[in-house]
Amino acid sequence: MSLRELYQEMIIDHGKQPRNFGAIQQPSHCHAGHNPLCGDRLTVYLLERDGLVQDIKFEGSGCAISVASASLMTEAVKGKTIAEVTSLFDGFHQLVTVGNTEKELGKLAIFAGVAEFPIRVKCATLAWHTMKAALTNETKTASTE
Repeated sequence: MSLRELYQEMIIDHGKQPRNFGAIQQPSHCHAGHNPLCGDRLTVYLLERDGLVQDIKFEGSGCAISVASASLMTEAVKGKTIAEVTSLFDGFHQLVTVGNTEKELGKLAIFAGVAEFPIRVKCATLAWHTMKAALTNETKTASTE
């Protein structure tokens, strides 16, 4: 099995069986996001205490890349400081738009190929933009326009 096939398999797995799927009953931050180009919609629920992401979940529907990105994002940011989350956001955004990053992104590196398909960047970044909007307590719906 090639590395590319392994990455595709991981995206399919997280797309079909997303981790941290559901709502948090009393989140400290919550925001809904929508990609108007393809109809992907999700809501990110985040519980932050003392500058740490204690818990994060999401609900919604979308393509495999959108759901897998949300699933892997929740795994990556849980237990991190807000500064670390912001750094991960920046690194992930660079990864899917340029195709590489100087930051160590672990499993998130599977999305490097998204940069080759600009229309899919919005799918991969929807959860991330929604999370970032939740953390800044924006009240409007996040969009990847």
